[in-house]
Amino acid sequence: MGYAVPAAMGAKVGAPDSTVWAIDGDGCFQMTNQELVTCALNNIPIKVAIINNESLGMVRQWQTLFYNGRYSNTNLESKRVPDFKMLAEAMGCVGLRCERPEDVDKTIEAAMAINDQPVVVDFSVHRDAMVWPMVAAGSSNDDITTVRSMAPVWDSQEL
Repeated sequence: MGYAVPAAMGAKVGAPDSTVWAIDGDGCFQMTNQELVTCALNNIPIKVAIINNESLGMVRQWQTLFYNGRYSNTNLESKRVPDFKMLAEAMGCVGLRCERPEDVDKTIEAAMAINDQPVVVDFSVHRDAMVWPMVAAGSSNDDITTVRSMAPVWDSQEL
């Protein structure tokens, strides 16, 4: 948790002519969002997509799939607190928000048009939106799941 923003910073510094996106959940983003100040002050124009389901999404997903929906400590009950768009702007970045699926392309185009400062896009998604692929807690990476109860078929030659 909290790896995406610092990793994107390093990737952008290492490849300054490349467009670098960090894709982060709203819970994870709250772990390292303060690094955006460093980006703004040091001209590290990364782009951050926040997948905002107002919960600790991957943990909630595990609890949905493997614990019969017994949720524990995953609901952030944010009511838009913090307001990620305003938070980004307070840190010297551009803040954008996308609340409707039909606005996704337009919002990404707006973010891609900004190349001289960091951009944060708050994408609102349903609380139960799931992210794939995933590996269940305590499982081997060989047990990766791509969609509910489906695993990829690996050719042993590829391994």
